[in-house]
Amino acid sequence: MAYVITEKCLAERYGDCVEVCPVDCIHPGTYKGDVFMIIDPKECIDCGACIPACPIDAIVDAVDKDPEYAKINADLTEEFKKNPKIETRPPGDQPRKSTNKRVF
Repeated sequence: MAYVITEKCLAERYGDCVEVCPVDCIHPGTYKGDVFMIIDPKECIDCGACIPACPIDAIVDAVDKDPEYAKINADLTEEFKKNPKIETRPPGDQPRKSTNKRVF
């Protein structure tokens, strides 16, 4: 079972999760015209390092917690894997969407 990046990441893309992932299974791209990240379900080892790293709680630890976005992550994997890595946003950078409250 892989972890899933949810809709909360859409238009945010902090990238902190990428820095802590030991298997490089998190990839950036564009979805619905906005920046987004996905977790490759075939590479994810369920280590949990990404969850506390995400400042907006955009990652869930089970496919059944967000099946819609689990499918989106899987469907976008091959396309997103071709994209270059991103730089993380600066510490303290506020969410772009008002619905994403920062979690510390």
